[in-house]
Amino acid sequence: QVQMVESGGGLVQAGGSLRLSCAASGNFFSINDMGWYRQAPGKQRELVTVITSGGSINYADSVKGRFTVSRDNAKNTLYLEMNSLKPEDTAVYYCNAAVMVIQKIVVTYWGQGTQVTVSS
Repeated sequence: QVQMVESGGGLVQAGGSLRLSCAASGNFFSINDMGWYRQAPGKQRELVTVITSGGSINYADSVKGRFTVSRDNAKNTLYLEMNSLKPEDTAVYYCNAAVMVIQKIVVTYWGQGTQVTVSS
């Protein structure tokens, strides 16, 4: 079993910064792609950013230049540095990982979600 535990959400004023973390633990072979998604009230969950095991990164246009994703493969931890936050960034943020639980078998796991609220 794999657990994904998120931390770092909270309330911040517009223009402020927050850092999210997501740590994976349990028994597995390796972690492939990792990413952050978010879901605002009344909206569908959307992709924020994804980072491959090799370090290739993609961002949603809405966060480019403001958010920075990184991962520490030795610690199985994913990070999201969020700067210049806007009220429209308010959402529950979820981490996601494609985990190779045994060789050639990949399972997607999600974190529990952490609330980010940006006040105007």
